[in-house]
Amino acid sequence: MSKAFTREADRDEDDDAPALPALPAGAKNYITPAGYARLRAELKTLVERERPQVVETVAWAASNGDRSENGDYIYGKKRLREIDRRIRFLGKRLDHAEVVDPTRQHGTDQIFFGATVRYREDSGTEREVTIVGIDEVDPQHGAISWISPVARVLLKARVGDVVALPAPGGVLELEVLDVRYPAPR
Repeated sequence: MSKAFTREADRDEDDDAPALPALPAGAKNYITPAGYARLRAELKTLVERERPQVVETVAWAASNGDRSENGDYIYGKKRLREIDRRIRFLGKRLDHAEVVDPTRQHGTDQIFFGATVRYREDSGTEREVTIVGIDEVDPQHGAISWISPVARVLLKARVGDVVALPAPGGVLELEVLDVRYPAPR
């Protein structure tokens, strides 16, 4: 079996990784300062701590001889590919990131990137969401992407506005109740 064939098989394994969120064509990668700092910290940890540890483990495992049945070597190489993939992804995201500081909008009642918005659906249910970058999304804590359907209809609305959200079950009306931004430091 040639090395080229083996490498192609390795690439196929990498393609099974979960799909990462993609930016719409031509869109900027908006991100809050806190989100940017989290991605930079993750990248630093991967490059300075995790990757060197895995490389050391793989080198030790390789020195033990037969690599075909060496679990430390096989797992280590796989983990190294995962780390390298994440490092490339983070590097690209950070290179194209446009940091937007939501504190600049403090005191505004219009919805922009970084706003925390409380709204009421036409069913009477109230929800609160914070509009953030795609790399900061956390639905369990109310952080939604600025490209999500809800955020898109809310952007540029003001307190008291009613916006229409097209949904599979019909159009939902959302009434903006409150808009907040973090206070400047």
